[in-house]
Amino acid sequence: MRICILSRNAALYSTQRLKQAAEDRGHTVNIVDYLRCYVDITARSPKVMYAGKALQKFDAIIPRVASSGEAAYGAAIVRQFEMMGSYSMNASQAIVRSGDKLRSLQLLSRKNVDLPKTGFAHNLLGKDDVIKLVGGPPLVIKLLQGSQGAGVVLAPTQKAAEAVISAFQQLHANFLVQEFVAEAEGHDIRAFVVGGKVVAAMERSAPPGDFRSNLHRGGSAKKIKLSKHEREVAKAAAKAMNLNIAGVDLIRAKRGPLVLEVNSSPGLEGIENATKVDVAEKIIEFVEKKVAESEAQDPLRKKVDA
Repeated sequence: MRICILSRNAALYSTQRLKQAAEDRGHTVNIVDYLRCYVDITARSPKVMYAGKALQKFDAIIPRVASSGEAAYGAAIVRQFEMMGSYSMNASQAIVRSGDKLRSLQLLSRKNVDLPKTGFAHNLLGKDDVIKLVGGPPLVIKLLQGSQGAGVVLAPTQKAAEAVISAFQQLHANFLVQEFVAEAEGHDIRAFVVGGKVVAAMERSAPPGDFRSNLHRGGSAKKIKLSKHEREVAKAAAKAMNLNIAGVDLIRAKRGPLVLEVNSSPGLEGIENATKVDVAEKIIEFVEKKVAESEAQDPLRKKVDA
């Protein structure tokens, strides 16, 4: 197969591991920076342009689209490849949905996936009501566009919460207010879902003096065995977001596992190092299976020559 990995940085661990795993299985791999792509929207001949040339059709696309302001543009490039007949590991619409934290929580809630109590408001006059809605301080305030722990603040008191909310609203920043689950004690779980199965899971722990367990912020990780219920919650969250590949973040609360976030481009370095599972190979195996199924369903579809 000819596989295209859409990534901003070819040197990233996740990008290189996916490339290595695909090449080890005999595939040809191109790494393309999706922000340097542009599209030619023409009837009967859609194209993705890169460095002045039209990219050839790929059998499969592996999007590594950041869940930030770039998500919409990256998803548009993925959509163009889909229009050209390439299989995308995660569909463009699912990437857009997962890139929007508020929409993600709304979709998860609709599918009855358990979440921390969450509030969202635009007007300063509503801040007291939102604080009461989630149970009062301490509480967590999250920017909708934050990632890897950035833009996440713990407000221990009512005054601190009001000050942070006021500051965010003065900056016209959209944010969520969530309950603080004290019993999690600075730990959370990343469950890596591939094709509806949890293939690896790790527990992340916050560094001293912090409540955020993100590895990029100095947190540590270790392999963990999930309960049957936790595995089912992780799979349900990925399914609710229509993601074939997903990093589902959970915390253990007294009332059961709660989903914090679902990531459409989860990193591989932390999960592979902590669990020693070859997650990259499992992703490529899944892509192979889906492309083969597409070809079987459409006899006219031919694999792109390497």
